[in-house]
Amino acid sequence: MDWAALFERETRRYRDGEARLGDGSDERQRQLTRMGNAAWGAGLCQLMEGDDAKEWLGRAADRWRESYAGAPPGSWGRPIGAIKALVIAGDWGRAAESARWALAEGAAESESPIGRYGAALACAVLGDWVGTRLHADAVRIRDDFPRDVGDALAMIAAEDVVGYAGAVESVLASFETRDEYLEDVPVADTVIVLQALAARRNMADDLASDLLP
Repeated sequence: MDWAALFERETRRYRDGEARLGDGSDERQRQLTRMGNAAWGAGLCQLMEGDDAKEWLGRAADRWRESYAGAPPGSWGRPIGAIKALVIAGDWGRAAESARWALAEGAAESESPIGRYGAALACAVLGDWVGTRLHADAVRIRDDFPRDVGDALAMIAAEDVVGYAGAVESVLASFETRDEYLEDVPVADTVIVLQALAARRNMADDLASDLLP
């Protein structure tokens, strides 16, 4: 991939969204979401190039959080995105703050599997492994959520190295066979997040892929 060219495209999208923010609440919310997506793409491009991605991934988290106020109820993608961006950036302090925000917004009580996934991620960032396992188990049994993602989080919580390896390798395989990625930036972002969480428990798997840094 020409990561430099993709980075330039994403930063242009971000600046264009910035220029279109306006004062109308609906249009502002849309442009903030667009800017968050573009900043995410730019940060992932930097990561794949081996550069410091903290600034752009931090912008993604900020824009998604700003856009959340005007989003429909149950828009869990924004807090999840913020947590993931900050974990990938290695900014664990801000990731913990975003995790507390997601839980304060009710992710742990959500009936949506995406909400409960957000709660599992939040608990994992905060080192609440009982909570991580509880919410991961809630999504593992659902037909409308990728079971291997829930399995990977549950295995991290249980410190099951073998179980985690099988689950995260399945998640990576699902990324390698898909055709669509957010912002058309082909990176296995969920795998990177899982590996970062697993590394905190000294159980990251040995993975190699064109979709990983």
